[in-house]
Amino acid sequence: MANITAALVKELREKTGAGMMDCKGALNETDGDIEAAVDWLRKKGLAKAAKKAGRVAAEGLVAVESAGHHAAIVEVNSETDFVARNDSFQAFVREAAKLALNTDGTLEGLEAATFPGSATTVKESLANLIATIGENMTLRRVAKLDVTKGVIASYVHGQVADGLGKIGVLVALESEGDVEVLSALGRQIAMHVAATNPVALDAAGVDQATLDREINILREKNAGKPENVLAKIVESGLKSYYKEVTLLEQPFVHDGSKTVSQVLKEAEGKAGSPVKLTAFVRYALGEGIEKEEGPDFASEVASLSR
Repeated sequence: MANITAALVKELREKTGAGMMDCKGALNETDGDIEAAVDWLRKKGLAKAAKKAGRVAAEGLVAVESAGHHAAIVEVNSETDFVARNDSFQAFVREAAKLALNTDGTLEGLEAATFPGSATTVKESLANLIATIGENMTLRRVAKLDVTKGVIASYVHGQVADGLGKIGVLVALESEGDVEVLSALGRQIAMHVAATNPVALDAAGVDQATLDREINILREKNAGKPENVLAKIVESGLKSYYKEVTLLEQPFVHDGSKTVSQVLKEAEGKAGSPVKLTAFVRYALGEGIEKEEGPDFASEVASLSR
C-alpha cells in the first residue's frame, strides 16, 4: 500500500479544492496516484469546489453571535441570493459565527477550527458545501468583540433568519450599570451604526490615508488662498468631517438634536454607572467586492441565436 504523506494530501487539495479527509480517502483508493485520485474525486462529485473558485461571490449572509461578554460577526459570501436562502448554507454560517466566539478573532483561526459534528476544519467543510451546492462560496471576514463588564449589543438588518441578514453590527459598551438599560441603549446605537456607517469611533480612529484624502480635497477646493487662511479652512473642514463620519460625533438617528456621545452621557443616570462605547463593527454584505457586470437579458438571448 502506498505511503500517503501530508504533502501528497496537500497537493491533491490544491488541485481539487476537496476536503482533507476526502483527499486522503481518494489517495488510499488509488494507491497514491494523484491524477487517478483527481478522477476519483471528480466521479464522487467532490472536486467541484476548485472549478468554482474564479466566480465572484458577492451575495450570502452576515451572521452575529454573542455569549456573555463576547460576541462575533462573520460574513460568508455566495454567488447568488438563492443560496443564501438554502438551509445548509444558513446552518454553516450560523455555526461559523458560533465557532468564532472561541477563536482568536482572525480568519485563519476560524478556518482552522474543527466544524461541529465532523472531523474537518471550517475551511474544509466550506469546500465540501461548495461541492454539494455547486457554486462558489467564501468565508470572507470575521471579527470578535469583548468587554470586561457591560454588554455587546447586536443588530441585524435585512434579517432572513435569527441572527442572519444583509447588514450586521456589534457595539461594545463597557459599564457596571444596569444590563437591561445597557442592552436597550446598545441596540439603538447598533441600529444607528447600520444606518450611518461611521468610518471610526472618534477622530483618533480615522486612518491617516482617509484623513490625507480629505485634507487634499479641502485644499484643492480652496486653492489660491493664503496659507494661513487655508489652514483655518482645513481645520474647520475636518471638524465638520468628523461630525459626519465618526460615531461619537454623529447626530443620533433616533434623536437628531443629540450626538451619540451626548446620548451615552445621558444614559449614565438610568444605567447607574458611567458608560463607555469602546468599539463597534459593521459588516454590510458584499461591500468592496467588485461584481461582474454580465450582458443584459436581451443581449444574452440574442447571443444564443448566433
